[in-house]
Amino acid sequence: MAHPLLSYHTMLATIHSAGLHGIEAFPVTVEVDLAAHGLPGWHLVGLPETVVRESKDRVTSALRNAGFQLRYRKTTINLAPARRRKVGNYFDLPIALGLLTAAQLLSPTHTAPLLCVGELLLSGELQAIPGALSLALFARAHGAVLVAPAANTPELQLVRGLRYFAPHTLGELVTQLHDTTPPSVADPPPFTTRPPALDMADVQGQPLARRALEIAAAGHHHLLFLGPPGSGKTMLAARLPGLLPPLHPDEAIDTTRIYSAMGRLNGTPLITTRPFRAPHHGASAAGLVGGGSVPEAGEITLAHHGVLFLDEIAEFRRDVLEALRQPLESGQITVSRAGVHAHFPARFLFVAAANPCHCGYLGHPTVACQCTLAQIQHYRRKLSGPLLDRIDLHIGIGPLPADDMLNTRPAESSAVVHARVLAARARQAARYHALPAATNGALSAAETRRCCAPAPEARQLLIAAIERHGLSARAYDRVLRIARTIADLADDDTLAAPYVAEALQYRVLDRPL
Repeated sequence: MAHPLLSYHTMLATIHSAGLHGIEAFPVTVEVDLAAHGLPGWHLVGLPETVVRESKDRVTSALRNAGFQLRYRKTTINLAPARRRKVGNYFDLPIALGLLTAAQLLSPTHTAPLLCVGELLLSGELQAIPGALSLALFARAHGAVLVAPAANTPELQLVRGLRYFAPHTLGELVTQLHDTTPPSVADPPPFTTRPPALDMADVQGQPLARRALEIAAAGHHHLLFLGPPGSGKTMLAARLPGLLPPLHPDEAIDTTRIYSAMGRLNGTPLITTRPFRAPHHGASAAGLVGGGSVPEAGEITLAHHGVLFLDEIAEFRRDVLEALRQPLESGQITVSRAGVHAHFPARFLFVAAANPCHCGYLGHPTVACQCTLAQIQHYRRKLSGPLLDRIDLHIGIGPLPADDMLNTRPAESSAVVHARVLAARARQAARYHALPAATNGALSAAETRRCCAPAPEARQLLIAAIERHGLSARAYDRVLRIARTIADLADDDTLAAPYVAEALQYRVLDRPL
């Protein structure tokens, strides 16, 4: 494939590109200088990490195999701004276009409106990149025409109004630019959600736990199940996403952007169901909340807009659990590494399950506990007071009675509970339309005192609970929020004594550890 030389005589070219920091895109300018004098060689500057430095071999082979013959000169490539570290496989394509422009095989007028990202194979084909959705949103916000691999087209199509080229090969892109082919314009398909795969009708018995799940879904309250093995803790938690409101299109884009940046889409262009993440108890702090030499998101960010479930929570390392305290309060996590800071969203509904002791049978009516007092105390110390204080609902679950095991009648379905949850969420949306919070569980302390004032009889109950059980200020606020959610499920504006009494049993009477 041969292209005639153009009449533009500069040996310096500038191509616009972008990289990812966490899940956020930032601009990168790729400058390519071909010197007429000096020893031939390739010099890549601008804080490139290993994958970026290796672009020399990929780009030179891709250009040759695409039919472009470039003279071997002293080549300097700068990735600006120089102070930001460049990671990932985004810069092969802009470097190749910069070399072609500097060698006068492309005109700067062709590349000026473009924002180019993509990895090149040695054959000149373009390979899919992670984070294409974040880059597409960035390009649209800056009015640029995005150039990205054809394999990323499903993600590009999600950004309405985005102008883009999605070539399969480097040669195809150059031909499109020479022929002044107009860019495509993204037009997203209609947004649809899928019904939940797991149904509450499968759960027999455990009325208190079912009620707690409904309250948690209605008000976005964190939840802890405590009970012996086989009592249904995991089964209940797995059905919580089906009770939550369906993803809003904006939430779906936000969630998909996270999975795209981490390369976790697995062929799914758009995530339309709320995530359910259940990491193993051997997970490290970096795996759970994020980290690494180049900060990456963890499980709590993958659970954004969904559910994070920690089964056997007392088996997690204590430092891992303590790392949850900030995101449970703020809905985001900041990962800092050697002067590099990355912010990740982490607004999830937290559900945990634990046995009452290491063997799991402390307090069981028929099975004797095998743990010593020291083992029980060591097990319980895994969960600190400040972490427990951030969990709204503490639910004790007993073993399933024989009548419930043998019952063949279907229990109340997720669809029925889901309808009540939606009605309660609608009441909260109307109440908090002028506040940052959208649910009772997201209220600040000041908003809680203003929006969740108890009735006189309920106030007396709260005073007695504070004096008897030593509720902290945080626990007191959480009781009010839970009571407000219970009232919303009852379609009642008054924070009456029965609602506060029910909320108190979830915070005090069944407090597990």
